[in-house]
Amino acid sequence: MEKSQLDELIDYGIQREREAVKFYQRLQQSVHFTDRKKLLSEFEAIERGHIRVLEHIREQIEKTSIEQIMVPVVEDLQISDYLVEPDPQGEMEYQDILIAAMKREEKSFSLYSDLAENSADSDIKKLLMRLASEEAKHKLFFERLYDDEILTQD
Repeated sequence: MEKSQLDELIDYGIQREREAVKFYQRLQQSVHFTDRKKLLSEFEAIERGHIRVLEHIREQIEKTSIEQIMVPVVEDLQISDYLVEPDPQGEMEYQDILIAAMKREEKSFSLYSDLAENSADSDIKKLLMRLASEEAKHKLFFERLYDDEILTQD
């Protein structure tokens, strides 16, 4: 596998994370309550952290090889499977913000998983599975918040 192809995949992942940063920035402009702006700012920071993770994966590949990349198995609470994605317009409730975040991560996970499944190149497949695993971790983070703070309410 050529390094340039792996770089392109990582660049694509970084581009998607930058789109997520912009998504949360736009939502911050549309909400009026300080607590929701703060929450969305925290989500924006998390997405910026995802960019750093992807850069770290790139460094790992450059220093060692794709074979050294680990693909962790991530628990799936499957909460987002049963939720309808809210329209991210206007003032969103906390629950809607969490659902929108889960759905974004779910879509990214599905994209990378589908691409990996259809890839014949083992290096590309492994990198895509690692990217999918990262998205699964992000989704799990939001699902746990939802489980702890929404589903446990009376």
